[in-house]
Amino acid sequence: MEEEKVILVDENDNQIGLMPKMEAHEKAVLHRAFSVFIFNDKNELMLQQRALHKYHSPGLWTNTCCSHQREGESNIEAGKRRLNEEMGFVTDLRETTSFVYKAPFDNGLTEHELDHVMIGNYNEEPIINKDEVANWKWMPLEDVKVDIALSPEKYTAWFKIIFEKFYEHINVNPS
Repeated sequence: MEEEKVILVDENDNQIGLMPKMEAHEKAVLHRAFSVFIFNDKNELMLQQRALHKYHSPGLWTNTCCSHQREGESNIEAGKRRLNEEMGFVTDLRETTSFVYKAPFDNGLTEHELDHVMIGNYNEEPIINKDEVANWKWMPLEDVKVDIALSPEKYTAWFKIIFEKFYEHINVNPS
C-alpha cells in the first residue's frame, strides 16, 4: 500500500505539491491539516485519547479527531471522512478558523501544519476505532480549559494551541 500523502501549502493555503506523510513530518514542511471539535447539546466537547501506538503524541488527549486532507478533498469532506474512520459517526461540520503552527516532537518528527478548525454537533456515543483511539469522553469546555492549565502534559500540542489562541472560535455557546 502506498504511503498516504499530505498536501504541501504556502502560508495562504495554496497547494504547492504533495509529499509522503512521514517525509513531511521528518522535514517539517508546511502542509494542510484539520481539527474537528464535536459538541453535544450540553456544550460538552467530545475528547479522544490517542491510541497508545501512535507515532507521535500517543496516549494524549485531544479534540474529537484530526488528520490531513487528501488531494481533491474539501476540508469538510476530509473532516467527515476522518470523523467516521476514527469515531464511527458522521455529522454536519462547519469551518471556523485556520492557523499555522509548528511543533517538534521527541521522536525527531515535527508537525508544521496549516490547520483548519471545524465544529459540529452530536449527542450519541461514538463507536471508536481502537487502532486510532484509546478512549473518549465528554467534557465541559471550562473544565477542559482548567485541566489544560493544571496538566498540560496530558494534551496534544495542537489542541493546546487551539484552546489558547482560538477559544472564541470553538466555544459554540459563549457565556
